Amino acid sequence: MAQFALKTALPNYLRDEQKRIEEFVRGVGLDVFPTVFEVLSYDQMNEVAAYGGFPTRYPHWRWGMEYERLSKSHEYGLSKIYELVINNNPAIAYLLEGNSLVDQKLVMAHVYAHVDFFKNNFCFRMTSQGRDPRSGEDLRKWIDTMANHGAIIRKWANRIGLETVEQFIDACLSLENLIDPQKPFLPKEMSPSTSEEEEPPETPEVPLLRVDREYMESFINPEEFVESQKKKLAEEAEQAQRFPTEPQRDVLGFLLDNAPLQRWERECLAVIRTEAYYFLPQMQTKIMNEGWASYWHSRLMTENICDASEIVDYADRCASVLATSPGQLNPYKLGIELFRHIEDRWNRGQFGKEWDDCQDWELRRHWDRRTGLGREKIFEVRALYNDVTFIDEYLTEDFVFDQKMYSFGYNQRNDRWEIESRTFQDVKNQLLTSLTNAGSPIISVVDANHGNRSELLLGHTHQGADLRLDWAKEVVKALCRVWTRPVEIHTIVDEKPTALRFDGKDHSQKSL
Repeated sequence: MAQFALKTALPNYLRDEQKRIEEFVRGVGLDVFPTVFEVLSYDQMNEVAAYGGFPTRYPHWRWGMEYERLSKSHEYGLSKIYELVINNNPAIAYLLEGNSLVDQKLVMAHVYAHVDFFKNNFCFRMTSQGRDPRSGEDLRKWIDTMANHGAIIRKWANRIGLETVEQFIDACLSLENLIDPQKPFLPKEMSPSTSEEEEPPETPEVPLLRVDREYMESFINPEEFVESQKKKLAEEAEQAQRFPTEPQRDVLGFLLDNAPLQRWERECLAVIRTEAYYFLPQMQTKIMNEGWASYWHSRLMTENICDASEIVDYADRCASVLATSPGQLNPYKLGIELFRHIEDRWNRGQFGKEWDDCQDWELRRHWDRRTGLGREKIFEVRALYNDVTFIDEYLTEDFVFDQKMYSFGYNQRNDRWEIESRTFQDVKNQLLTSLTNAGSPIISVVDANHGNRSELLLGHTHQGADLRLDWAKEVVKALCRVWTRPVEIHTIVDEKPTALRFDGKDHSQKSL
């Protein structure tokens, strides 16, 4: 990257367009970070995209694999990367060399809307690294942070050996989705004070039923009942002594704090965890983010930026981006149409108790209170929602019908994919299920001393879909590499409680 880093500045004609577009962007109320555009060739764009937008990231073989996939996909005409934008302050965006002027204008408008979303959506606040003491702006120096991560990995690769470090990173990358999406928004845990002397725990009294007459004791509190109460107390005491006391969803954080890691392993794991949390908001807001950017590039291009000679070219390009194939969900299309639906509803006053209570279809169809609150409402939605809450709150039966949405699944009997349902609730449930936890299973650390043998026990929150056993075995194996002791995960397979275990040599599976 160093050889061409100084040759990627915008030419003067694109810089003039950037200034003009930025004026339109601020004029419609978008609040953006300063944005730096660079122009890259096809190969350079694929290289930067393979690194996730950060050409200074740590060395690893998977970047090369991703580059090969992107390059071949472009060569075969299967895909083309028009732009790439990084959540940073200042934001960094890459334009593709060879795009037409209309394409470059479209991409700039699209990028500015992304940057507005990065700056103002609550999910992306977890990527803030503090406040500038002079300007009060968010500090998001992720270009520098990723470069520091690269320096850390290279340092240990030189000392320990590249293959050893890569093998450990491979194990960590198998676990990078085992984080807690709520963790960044929770107050930081306070470490217990060590100044006070710990008092020995008092032996709890066995709770028995009240007896007014002593001779009735054996009848009201028989031995079986007393023993059951003692057993219950013992289980509660064991639970209180269990570590952690409550299931921990941030598995990477738990391993970082408690696994018997060497210094280099701990630093490598910290790099993977930090980057996993950086990219998490983008997975949580894919539909909203792309919908918001598509909404604004559409408004800006048709109302401000394009002249009459460019509209047809713009429409052709926009139609290809928003096209939806049967059996596939296009986040650009769903996002922009849902934002337009929300704006139209709030402009016409289609909200509130009166609207919800109205059952007359003809009246609802022509409902128009001319409230004009649509623009204000979509800015509010942009700031306060993620994909799950966005779909849960604003996906309506009318919208599903108008967009001809359906849920589908594989029919084992007919050996083909088939439409399962067009009903609103089924479509909504299918969407929410696929978006919850970014489509990853919910795994938590349950006990770090399982069986009193320092083994790690994890629990899977089953939500109707079984784990893929081949993937689960590899993840348990990776956990064993980091924990250095046997690892077991409790889940449900074929509607039966099941334990998957790896002891460092062999995998085993048994019913619970």
